[in-house]
Amino acid sequence: MFSATIAVYSIAVLLFSAELAFGRHGTRWAERRSSAVEAHVGAPSRSDDLRPSEALPTPNEGIAPTRRWGLAGLALTALGAVLHAGVLVTRSAATGRVPWGNMYEFGTASVLIGVVAYLVVATRVPGARRMGAFVLGFAVFGLVLIGLYLYAAAGPLIAALRSDWLAVHVSAAIVSFGILMVSGVASALYLVRVRHDKRLAAEGARATGLAVKLPAAAVLDRVAHRTAVFGFPIWTFAVIAGAIWAESAWGRFWGWDPKETWAFISWVLYAVYLHARTTTGWRGKPAAWINLLAFASLVFNLLFVNLVSTGLHSYGGVD
Repeated sequence: MFSATIAVYSIAVLLFSAELAFGRHGTRWAERRSSAVEAHVGAPSRSDDLRPSEALPTPNEGIAPTRRWGLAGLALTALGAVLHAGVLVTRSAATGRVPWGNMYEFGTASVLIGVVAYLVVATRVPGARRMGAFVLGFAVFGLVLIGLYLYAAAGPLIAALRSDWLAVHVSAAIVSFGILMVSGVASALYLVRVRHDKRLAAEGARATGLAVKLPAAAVLDRVAHRTAVFGFPIWTFAVIAGAIWAESAWGRFWGWDPKETWAFISWVLYAVYLHARTTTGWRGKPAAWINLLAFASLVFNLLFVNLVSTGLHSYGGVD
């Protein structure tokens, strides 16, 4: 089922990519409508004064073919998410515990949350669907690496993780990681789109290439910010729950273990991003770079601490 999930997500990536590759009609409609409006400024507003060839284009004109690619991609993404959830459900049934007791399970669950978060964003934010090729591409890449390098056979929890706090602390970390993944992808695309728009404004060139087919910079910025606003409190709760669990297990709330240290660094970076996003002079590109740095620290914390460093949290369960 894990391989089937990757296959379905991969097909969804192809469909979203097709929407980007052939989705020229939306831009052309916007250009035609803008030209038509400018041509009729000051003219009588009666529709019968316009010749058929001068009538304003309708939003649905020419959009349906490429829109179908995107909708099909969304449908396959939802199907993939169901299969993805099935991976965790069967894992839980096989082990008789919550399915996030090692890095393989944590990574698999985090990617699922990221995919679900994208589905929510794509249905609620106009234009955000065109992030799909990149969010799902990141998900496929992550799942392939997880399957190749982090796989662990189903089995009981190690003694250090046999606590009710596992379901609280790790669940919050998984949810926040998945949501913040979408925020990071949105910020990366925002930087690409802003650079493209700036070049167009400076050179006066015609809008061509992949970047012009991305969601508008304002949409990407809004998605990055809103998902971070949603995920940050959950990450905060995960850190607090981890400290309470540490006191219960080791007799202290905080000991600057490598994972604790990097969890705090990530928390600070996200706090700085949310502050910068609303501060004059830091909005836009500077804030987006901070958001990317914050997400990179989360990934570093997940991989480096469990695979390289030595500490109380060094139990990734990698075979």
